[in-house]
Amino acid sequence: MSNDVWYKNNNADKTWWKDTPGTVGEWLFSFDKKKIYNLFADYPHNLTAEEKEIFDAENPDWKDFFSGRT
Repeated sequence: MSNDVWYKNNNADKTWWKDTPGTVGEWLFSFDKKKIYNLFADYPHNLTAEEKEIFDAENPDWKDFFSGRT
């Protein structure tokens, strides 16, 4: 049995965030709760163009934060 807790910032979002209590600095997210991305390691280069578009639209603060990444 999994103790994974997934949540969305807004009900209409397609981006799911994984709650990782007890872990510092880990920001995990997914679009299907199967393929999990680590925000700092995977954004933007490991996302598909469609996933990046969705993520950026739903998370403009993170998009701005990582604006120097290509």
